[in-house]
Amino acid sequence: MTELESSALAALHSQVVRIVAECTLYDESYLQPDLHFEADLGIDSVILESILASLREHFGLSDGLGERATTVRELVSAVAAEVGTDAAAWADGPDTVLSALVAAALRQTQYRSDQLDVDAHLERDLGIDSVVLTAIVAEAAEELGAPRALPDSGEPTTLRELSTQLTAALAREVRDGTVPAAERAPQRTDAPVLGTGGAPADPAVPTVTEDGWDGRSMKDFLEERDSDLFAKTRSFGAYLRRREDDQLYWYGMPLHSRCENRAVIFDELTGQKREFLMFASNNYLGLANHPKVIEAVCEATRSYGATHTGSRFIGGTNMLHKELERRLAAFKRRPACIVYPGGYAANLGAISALVKSYDTLVADKLNHMSILDGAKLSGAARRIYQHNDMADLERVLKRGADSPGGTLIVADGVFSMHGDVCDLPSILRLARNYGARVLIDDAHATGVLGARGSGTSEHFGLKGEVDLELGTMSKALAGMGGFVVGDEEVIEYLRYYSNSYVFAANIPAGVAAGLIAAIDVLEAEPERVKRLWANISALRARLLESGFDLENSESAILPIRIGDERLAMEMGRAVRARGLFCQTVVFPGVPLGDARLRVSVTCEHTPEDLELAADVFLDAARETGVPRADR
Repeated sequence: MTELESSALAALHSQVVRIVAECTLYDESYLQPDLHFEADLGIDSVILESILASLREHFGLSDGLGERATTVRELVSAVAAEVGTDAAAWADGPDTVLSALVAAALRQTQYRSDQLDVDAHLERDLGIDSVVLTAIVAEAAEELGAPRALPDSGEPTTLRELSTQLTAALAREVRDGTVPAAERAPQRTDAPVLGTGGAPADPAVPTVTEDGWDGRSMKDFLEERDSDLFAKTRSFGAYLRRREDDQLYWYGMPLHSRCENRAVIFDELTGQKREFLMFASNNYLGLANHPKVIEAVCEATRSYGATHTGSRFIGGTNMLHKELERRLAAFKRRPACIVYPGGYAANLGAISALVKSYDTLVADKLNHMSILDGAKLSGAARRIYQHNDMADLERVLKRGADSPGGTLIVADGVFSMHGDVCDLPSILRLARNYGARVLIDDAHATGVLGARGSGTSEHFGLKGEVDLELGTMSKALAGMGGFVVGDEEVIEYLRYYSNSYVFAANIPAGVAAGLIAAIDVLEAEPERVKRLWANISALRARLLESGFDLENSESAILPIRIGDERLAMEMGRAVRARGLFCQTVVFPGVPLGDARLRVSVTCEHTPEDLELAADVFLDAARETGVPRADR
């Protein structure tokens, strides 16, 4: 074998191993040439077929490729036999920094290598958000000895641009000698010889300002790498204790009463119970405390027991589940419904069942994390369009118009941290123009939008136009679980191919009965929706008069946008000290620099509650120096 042939075969081996790693999620270093697919690696016939399909697509090979291969070595031989003299075309390029970034991106996104164009826009074309990008940079930094935090040279938009920035940053550190050789991070043996590399920043060492403020955020603990898996937990634990000592983090405080317009909460930071004015509840219509709902839960539990201990296919279905699906479909005015154990499970299950690696998922930049996780699980090409920017959505759809497979556009109906509503008419118009399907997540729209409270499509007068409407029952419907409604054949497909439905126990019978009762009350008492909107309008008007930035909220979620994370937490502390409980939202709930207080309005709030709340927010803003438009 000539040197050229040997080099080409090595490059081919690298490409095959990479594709096997993408399909199995193994690290490439673990895929040794002679390990048996089944006995050593647990690669069964289903996974092997996925690998072979990816290899055929990547190399443009025949259907009979490698059917009898039992090891990586045999698989490489089969590919080499098919590729023949073209093997040299698959050699890796010389740019080691870019190669490290591509390898990290493949592992972090679970894309195939043929899906990852180094010149594609990170968000619009690849669906790589800031959290995933942080992980990619950290992994490449570990390999190259480059700094984890990018220098102030602008936000990279492509992997090639990111490679240029990292290369320049590494060269600068070498030139300036800012990091002693003893602290240098280990470099790859095939990395360019650049001298001293910059060691990644250690999140365990806080950046403390003159007044003692620890300037880190939760983002700093995403990618701390150590041979001890739990090292990151110790670093974060010390940071968390400091935030709690300053009474800036008070997430997860336990209630000692029903969650109504007021609630008794045990304040774990002070060790005392006290009553708070409650503006952190998604019980928008007050149904969680309705006597008919509570009685239905109790009666069904007495009849059917605490739970059924099985999935829907194996002993976990009773008539209440069937009736709940029928009632939800009727409420949403769609032919059929499937109920999942939770709203998160509904997004994971529905998206990963319908969208495959050869398809494309297009998502709004501010969609809920469950949508993003469902997209990752699907393995599809992912595209992100700028929030509610329909021109950007069209650009994304136009660029992908020739892509193989189908396209699913997914958007929140009401965006959970911003309170605004998706531009559904434009989304549907663009979907029709480009042959895409549409899924709308109505988690915070069900019970809120539309005269009947049935959600976003009713709000816009577009009932029956949306392919799939998804929701959670843990908010306005006052129970637990998630659901998807749509055409019957689609729902039946989901019932057999959604892993989060097939392989998970469903909601207990008592919960199902309570949800049916909640729908009964909602349909019998439409004034609850009217009262909710009267309360939303009243508080929104007062907060706007006080000069607060509520962005474009059109729902029961009123975001008081502050921006600076420290200032938002300090205002949250001042609000809580005045006896009002609402959510302080920082990273990862929102991007860095976009911190806010999230205020949830319900129909149970009285006019006095709303007036008092407006006064509390104004007083707290004055105390902490939060900027307002009226000053």
